[in-house]
Amino acid sequence: MTATTQSVLVTGASGFIARHVLLQLLERGYRVRGSLRTPAKAEAIRKDLRAHLGDPALADTALDFVTLDLTADAGWPEALAGMDALIHTASPFPLSQPRDPQVLIRPAVEGTRRALEAALAAGVDRVVLTSSVAAVLTSAPLDRAAPRTEADWTDPDHPATTPYGASKTLAERAAWAIAAAHPALKLTTVNPGMVMGAPLGTEFGSSVGLVRRMMRGGDPALPRMVFDVVDVTDVARMHVAALETPATIGERLICSAGPMWMPEMGAALKKAYPDRRIPTRVAPYWLLWLIARFDPALRSVLPICGQHMVSDAGHARRLLDFRFVPPERALLNTAAHLVATGAV
Repeated sequence: MTATTQSVLVTGASGFIARHVLLQLLERGYRVRGSLRTPAKAEAIRKDLRAHLGDPALADTALDFVTLDLTADAGWPEALAGMDALIHTASPFPLSQPRDPQVLIRPAVEGTRRALEAALAAGVDRVVLTSSVAAVLTSAPLDRAAPRTEADWTDPDHPATTPYGASKTLAERAAWAIAAAHPALKLTTVNPGMVMGAPLGTEFGSSVGLVRRMMRGGDPALPRMVFDVVDVTDVARMHVAALETPATIGERLICSAGPMWMPEMGAALKKAYPDRRIPTRVAPYWLLWLIARFDPALRSVLPICGQHMVSDAGHARRLLDFRFVPPERALLNTAAHLVATGAV
């Protein structure tokens, strides 16, 4: 905990990343407030946190919840009252992309603006924003030898940019524009890759859903697609480290342990679970094109199949002296959780 930061508002508190952020903040002695769209989820989150906290009572004594909506002004002043910092994780993250990109873009951008402007109005000047490598990777040329860095930005108008990628890019751009207009605002963005690992509770994100799909063996082969992989515990740890490290102010931080191609993922899962029907073959492009006609999730990413689109987290590693869980271990942590909970 820093000398000036003791209380933190975490938006989107029911999310995959956010629950781990809550856990790490509580373990480090912060007073934490989580925002939810549905207050009925509060007790389930407390229960999930109690099971992992060194002192389970912290889930009751150091954590409270407020109800907020990214698309509405109500409640933001009250939510930020008494807070020293904001960690804004809330943003839509679907497995399949919507027909209308604005379904994702509007709440992501409006929610980010609303959160940062409310923080400024409340005198909260320290903000850590959850962005994504989706805001880094997609620009011409797609296939390039050199990895992307924090200096790279996704082109929202590129034909290969998904609605999700556009939403994260435009939301992060909006955050940096607000920071530029208000020099007192101390902003850091964390840009995770595909987030793997064990969820806290039964709810999990789209990346874990992808691993579940692979382990269920419904696909005959896997697309040759590459993902920057990171364990959710490292994503949460980087958020907290960014909050506590003044040198990260004004920085974008790529959060990735390294790349894995989907056939590599399949091979690693098959090796760990040889009795399961897990695909390992590479799907030919013609087959992907055919399946994509009926599968919206595949259709949205077909343009990046075979493209070498990876990022380099070297800047964040050096700035924070950060060590990541290896990509394959993060993948297997996901699989172990799915098996243990009966999700596959």
